[in-house]
Amino acid sequence: MKTHLNFATANLEKSIEFYRTLLDAKPSKVLDDYALFITEQPGLELALDLSESVSPSRDAHYGIYVETAAGVERAIERLQGAGLASAIEREETCCYANQTKVWAVDPEGRRWEVYTVHEDTEDRDDPETACCA
Repeated sequence: MKTHLNFATANLEKSIEFYRTLLDAKPSKVLDDYALFITEQPGLELALDLSESVSPSRDAHYGIYVETAAGVERAIERLQGAGLASAIEREETCCYANQTKVWAVDPEGRRWEVYTVHEDTEDRDDPETACCA
């Protein structure tokens, strides 16, 4: 089973580079107005459609769960290397869990996190984190 997402983008080239880095994968299809990523980890089909206007939600964010903190560290290295990491949180409380994560923002303003959960907590968020900002 895979999740399918379809995002509009005003700049297909920039979006392809962002998702190539975020997903650590090459697109399986690239046309003048469309790109498709198909990945096994995470199980995802991500379609990018060129559009003149894009209105992503300001209240939403997207996440990729990885099994270990080492997986997050690899994502941090990849995203920082490309200048895409917007925040790094190590062992911070977010959404009732102690987590390590890296945040990045795609060219259209969609917030993404690559994260792992260390343990559940009674607290929702630390005020210093980018968690649900």
